[in-house]
Amino acid sequence: MFTPAEIERLSDEFESKTPQEIIAWAIENFWPQIALSSSFQTQSVPLLHMVSQTRRDMLIFFLDTGYHFWETLIFREKLASDWKLNVLDLYRDPRWNNLTQGRTRSLPQEDPDLCCFIHKVQPMQKAMSDMLAWISGIRRDQTAVRAHAKILELQENGLLKINPMLNWTKADVQNYMKKHNLPKHPLWDKGYRSVGCQPCTVAVGINDDERAGRWKGRGKTECGLHTEMFAHQDGIEDIRKQVNT
Repeated sequence: MFTPAEIERLSDEFESKTPQEIIAWAIENFWPQIALSSSFQTQSVPLLHMVSQTRRDMLIFFLDTGYHFWETLIFREKLASDWKLNVLDLYRDPRWNNLTQGRTRSLPQEDPDLCCFIHKVQPMQKAMSDMLAWISGIRRDQTAVRAHAKILELQENGLLKINPMLNWTKADVQNYMKKHNLPKHPLWDKGYRSVGCQPCTVAVGINDDERAGRWKGRGKTECGLHTEMFAHQDGIEDIRKQVNT
């Protein structure tokens, strides 16, 4: 639909556009083969709200890893019900059951990269295989990897990743939530500024980076959805070989 050169030009133009304008463009050009991914934490709420105001029936993928805090699952259900969101839960491939059996509690600590691949990356790869575009809520101020992201990122398989909130800051998120009186994740006031899976998330101090509680002390900052790991569609076989050696 768009050439790589056109994508690059549009991405540069969108640096001065609002998230709502970018979302509207994405829907106009890729509907219905477009989906949003969301972790349903506090920083996810503005994007969910914007999409619900534009296209309430947008398909929203939620990665149900089996490791979420109960508060996250309850928050997800409440938002989906209150805003009438079209949420689809994604689960790991059953072919991993033999590997994970008996290691459910230990896997996140033994091999967090493998755990993320099994429960997040590979299910999202499969879900996006029928899509033309993927709306993500990442921001440049979150991690060193995301600092170099572009608003439009063409994947090797032709999927267009769209990051409408890339230029937003923590203050922008908070201001939007205050303006629209949006709800916060139940764990926000307990120090959980960024909420992922329970075994890999801890509360942080008020002056700490919002993602400081993710994989704390593990030398890991990303699950793989927004790194090169996502681009490798054959990664499942490569990792299986590593596990079996």
